[in-house]
Amino acid sequence: MTWISSSGIVAQLLGDLGRLANRETPAVLSVLVLEDLAMALFLPLLVVALAGEGPAQAAGGIALAVTAVLLALFAAQRHGHRLGRILSSRHDEQVLLRLVGLTLLVAGLAQAGGASAAVGAFLVGIALPASFADRARDLLSPLREVFAATFFVAFGLSTDPGEILPVLPAALALAVVTCATKLGTGWFAARRDGVAVPGRLRAGSALVARGEFSIVIAGLAVAAGHESLGPVATGYVLLLAVAGPVLTRFVDPLSARFVPAPTR
Repeated sequence: MTWISSSGIVAQLLGDLGRLANRETPAVLSVLVLEDLAMALFLPLLVVALAGEGPAQAAGGIALAVTAVLLALFAAQRHGHRLGRILSSRHDEQVLLRLVGLTLLVAGLAQAGGASAAVGAFLVGIALPASFADRARDLLSPLREVFAATFFVAFGLSTDPGEILPVLPAALALAVVTCATKLGTGWFAARRDGVAVPGRLRAGSALVARGEFSIVIAGLAVAAGHESLGPVATGYVLLLAVAGPVLTRFVDPLSARFVPAPTR
């Protein structure tokens, strides 16, 4: 729950701040993609573990997830252009309906197979060719914003604010520790690309925000009977969903104040 960054918040933040062309951005996006792929493998294992099933079922869940990810990557590499042609149309509403229909179909099959519907939807995204993905992003952006807001509203409706206050110190401690680990992750990833210190700080701060996957994991745990995790997850996500974007916006002036300029 504390590990994975929010791809939605980070991507939106990079676009809003005009940092998509920055040198550190490929490192940030690479970390996000690797985290999402790892989560595609982890969620089936988590579902099996929370259900109290044995090692055989856990191995089966992992094998199913690995197979699905490999098939999606193979389809993207070899047959992505065919999938793009099937989904393409001159009319935007046709493209949108086909894309949403395919996503619901694959997500439903993933759910029926014992994986997570979120994993199925993610696999559709990585299987689409780059030539079609640009148009799909433009069409899905408004829906993404609406559903993201609805997702957090639904999460808020299931949360009692009175339960958050007693566990706020624990959530705050988790937020401080994992904020530091994400700063270190971004620093390391950007340094490998030869990015200077300000860019490394921007990369680390961009990864701080947590969101959708943390809530999904906490929701699975609560549904399995671990109710005490819900308030901690709520406080934790709220803290970093707010602190992450704020830190990212102000990291440049902070780095200019505390990081010495390079000497010529």
